[in-house]
Amino acid sequence: MVSVLVMNAILVVIAIFLIIAEKFLVTYGECNITINKEKILTVEGGDTLLNYFAGSSIFIPSACGGKATCGYCKIEVLSGGGHILPTEEVFIPRPDRLRGVRLACQVKVKNDIEVLISPDLLSAQEYKTTIYQTEDLTHDIKRIVMRLDEPDKIKFRPGQYVQFKVPGTDEFRAYSVASPPSQDHTIELLVRLVPNGLCSTYIHDVLDTNDEITITGPFGDFYLQEESDREIICIAGGCGMAPIRSILYYLKEKGMPRRAMYFFGARKKRDLFYTEDLFTLSREFPNFRYYPALSEPDPQDNWTGETGLITHTVEKFVEPGAYAEAYLCGPPPMIDAAIKVLAKKGINEIHIYYDKF
Repeated sequence: MVSVLVMNAILVVIAIFLIIAEKFLVTYGECNITINKEKILTVEGGDTLLNYFAGSSIFIPSACGGKATCGYCKIEVLSGGGHILPTEEVFIPRPDRLRGVRLACQVKVKNDIEVLISPDLLSAQEYKTTIYQTEDLTHDIKRIVMRLDEPDKIKFRPGQYVQFKVPGTDEFRAYSVASPPSQDHTIELLVRLVPNGLCSTYIHDVLDTNDEITITGPFGDFYLQEESDREIICIAGGCGMAPIRSILYYLKEKGMPRRAMYFFGARKKRDLFYTEDLFTLSREFPNFRYYPALSEPDPQDNWTGETGLITHTVEKFVEPGAYAEAYLCGPPPMIDAAIKVLAKKGINEIHIYYDKF
């Protein structure tokens, strides 16, 4: 038993030595990082792609600060990246691996390397902001309004998200923008308190007006398909309200040109918010309908609306063969169940857009 412990200790010491040796003794010289076959970064090799990108104001999403625990920093490596690491495999399905998708935080630059980065990511920026307002919407969801200071304007698509840098750390957390794109000097976020959550606990318990916060973005391929003329079906719960609210208020500004339905699932009445705003929207625009449903209403809720899982309400009100597209935001089980219900209604998965969290 003692010999095993000694051996393990020796292996740990060797591993630490190898890491230190590579960092301080091994040099890779000057390396070129070619981005999208046009932009070239010349760097002293030895660090990760993610760190080189950050140093060149290329903001790739990375909630975990480069620890390979979030899987957000995906890019495509065309050459020079070496073999995929075990730390990456859990986040990258086999078809993506075959075309070179990697985690930027795990690819160390040891020679010339060529990568592809989405043009949307290349347009992301870092923003200095000031907290303008905070508001408790429910017992566990807080709304924060951030004034953009530098730059003082942001351009995004309804449905996209930004990353909130946790003060005093290198970590970010992703939050969908809840305000419409026209509100470009401020943005609103809806943050649910996650037990022991690093960022959500900070926002709920520490954050105050006039605090200065850094964000990056916008990010994400979950956004309104503006060129479409299909009916819109939105399904969400909790802080999944945020991107749906951005989409709906963008449509409101456009005169609600397409028929839209919003199904919002909650457990109890205390988990509902923006209810009157959404019912007012449905009175203002007859082609919009709001359907909240409670899965576990309390007797004192005196709830007379829809009950049960939100997917049951979707099945009840969405007509078979609907010429529609859907926007889903919520936990994976809800998303998966909603996709099945929508498929039964004849909606092809290519017209279903979702954001799992």
